[in-house]
Amino acid sequence: MSDLVQIGSTGAPRAKPLVPAYDGPHPGPAGRRPDWLKAPAPVGENYRRLKQLVTDLNLHTVCESAACPNVGDCWNRQTATFMILGNVCTRRCGFCAVQKGAPLEVDYDEPRRVADAVATLGLRYAVITSVNRDDRKDGGAELFALTIEAIRKKIAGCQVEVLVPDFMGSREAMETVMAARPDVLNHNVETAPRLYFDVRRGSDYRRSLDMLRHAKRVAPLIPTKSGVMLGLGETEQEVVEVMRDLRAHQVDIFTLGQYLRPSRDHLAIHRYYTPQEFAEFKRIGEEIGFRHVEAGPLVRSSYHADSCV
Repeated sequence: MSDLVQIGSTGAPRAKPLVPAYDGPHPGPAGRRPDWLKAPAPVGENYRRLKQLVTDLNLHTVCESAACPNVGDCWNRQTATFMILGNVCTRRCGFCAVQKGAPLEVDYDEPRRVADAVATLGLRYAVITSVNRDDRKDGGAELFALTIEAIRKKIAGCQVEVLVPDFMGSREAMETVMAARPDVLNHNVETAPRLYFDVRRGSDYRRSLDMLRHAKRVAPLIPTKSGVMLGLGETEQEVVEVMRDLRAHQVDIFTLGQYLRPSRDHLAIHRYYTPQEFAEFKRIGEEIGFRHVEAGPLVRSSYHADSCV
């Protein structure tokens, strides 16, 4: 039986409460991380090999630049998310560990080197993302398209997922990416719209939703994907509302993970969610109608991405 119940005068459906109501800013949880947030240390032969390869080819990965907790696990499985257009972001999101400042010059040889790395690793599924490039009219869409084409030319049959920024709302930029036919188009909304000013400064929730819908409009058969972090002060009802908004914009795949504070200069953690709570969000997401929901404390948008398609 569904746990969705009717409340309020509008009769809008929501799930039974999983988390307490948000009561304004307060410190993050004190003490050690829970046991369920422990990830394998970044060691091992495959990890060292991939790290050397990335260094030799002068590439960047979001795994390292964003201080992802899964870097040891993923790199030992020979999977990585390559980050194009440099490693300096033009926005200052409160949750992100990627360096901020004046962007680097665009390197048009980068797509070839990414394809070489994918070929060397023998990947059958590659994930490509980027920093925000608000200094460019197309937001970097051209380089995404060139990277998809370079990988396809180098490794026949390799699937490519792209995790793109919002391109400042440029539909033309999104069309450039979709014309290259990625196997999955991912763009994260990250959090509830109420928290955007602190969490995603410079971004707009409705603009992100519009970009996801436009991607589906121009390429209906390509799956779209989005994700949210928990622990930034959102309520359970807000998370469910975001899920409903994404499905209303025809998003197929949804990811949900725990926010982890990269440093004291970043936003505080308001609470840790348990694996059981993530499982309940997964159930709700499947009931709402996502084709696939990946939810768990250590889940990130590209974690086990090949299992979502």
